[in-house]
Amino acid sequence: MLVLNLACSLDHRFEGWFGSHGDFQSQTERGLLSCPVCADAKVKRMPSAPHLNVSHLRQEAPAPARREAKRAEQGAAAAAGSKLSAPALAAPAPPAALQPIEAGLDPREQLQVLQAKLMQAVQQVIANTEDVGTQFAEEARRIHYGESPERDIRGQATMDEAAALEDEGISVIALPSALGHKGPLQ
Repeated sequence: MLVLNLACSLDHRFEGWFGSHGDFQSQTERGLLSCPVCADAKVKRMPSAPHLNVSHLRQEAPAPARREAKRAEQGAAAAAGSKLSAPALAAPAPPAALQPIEAGLDPREQLQVLQAKLMQAVQQVIANTEDVGTQFAEEARRIHYGESPERDIRGQATMDEAAALEDEGISVIALPSALGHKGPLQ
């Protein structure tokens, strides 16, 4: 399996999994690749680091050394905690979405948790909005000016249409997913 870093002409970055380099070239030539964010068919390969399986070369530190390192870490954390000023302790906690995921997760696991939360948010938007498709700009104006009942909608709009809506005082948000796809979200 070949995993490639890809980007569209708008520089949206994503991965593609292919059986071989020839498979990637074939799909590119046939126009089968598109950006999952904006559906742009101009996809290019980005540089990526090779994956080297060197896990067998790593040696875990002996148990007493690990315990000693953990004690030193805890001591340093306690010392740093005693130096905090009162205003820093009294500061409000950040919203739940901005708080750290879980202590002890490696960066790849943190990314997976964040991606899962993003997908949940996108699915919630899909479940609680009406899809008006390519008529998004017109329907948003009708709602804004009281010509249609007020409700939450989603759909497709060009960059120019979105800018025009913003100029009229109608707020729009671009979602990080191509919601026009009929299949399940990945």
